[in-house]
Amino acid sequence: MKTKISIPRFHKLALAIWARNFRVWRRLMGPMLMLHIGEPMIYLVGLGLGLGLFIGEMGEMSYLTFLASGFIASSTMMAVSMEGMYSVYTRMVTQQTYAGIMNTPVKIDDIVLGENIWCGTKGVLTSGAILLVAAIFGAVESPMSLIAIPIGFLVGITFAGLAMSISAISPGYEFFNYYFTLVITPMFMLSGVFFPISTLPEWLQSFVVILPLFHAVELIRPFVVGEIPQGWILNISVLLFYAAIGHFIAVNLIRRRLII
Repeated sequence: MKTKISIPRFHKLALAIWARNFRVWRRLMGPMLMLHIGEPMIYLVGLGLGLGLFIGEMGEMSYLTFLASGFIASSTMMAVSMEGMYSVYTRMVTQQTYAGIMNTPVKIDDIVLGENIWCGTKGVLTSGAILLVAAIFGAVESPMSLIAIPIGFLVGITFAGLAMSISAISPGYEFFNYYFTLVITPMFMLSGVFFPISTLPEWLQSFVVILPLFHAVELIRPFVVGEIPQGWILNISVLLFYAAIGHFIAVNLIRRRLII
């Protein structure tokens, strides 16, 4: 049966998928949090505290703060991308969880929306955990940094649809290496996490400013130092655009994969 491309439906049944994923995550909470905060913690110690002594300030803030605020956005991207690919693929293909769920009133659109909301929740959990680590290291300069936690939900749904779209076309787990190598890693390195993009060539800056991670960093970093982002409307608009497009593509690709 051929599936037609159409607007995804939004139904409260999606919350059942969210609740299922939360129960699973709660049993694995310790290892999962360590996975997502362990690497940023190592970066903060090695680069923020070590290299930061030589760099001093960057962007009118300590390098430790500069780095930590960037990691809140990038770690959320990493955590959500892994959830949207490895976990979704496992439930969709390996465990055939979705096939079982589809025997209930829950539809494919509800499954994808539930996964999207869950990824947003993981964005909140991850951003909150990284913010706590940053505060312990003295990298947080203002209570306004707490705004980064709900922003984590927006960052989460931004990258969720993109990751699930890759999962929908993937023939196996090894296929995800293409996405991480060609998309995630370049964004991680170029989007202002480690250094201002103003140091890049102009032609490359023009490319970086359309990347979602750049806007996530630009939105979160000022709050960490107690400032309101100057381009917050643009930043939020870009992230919402990627979230909407990603969800639309993911729903239609997963429909095509699950409906034969």
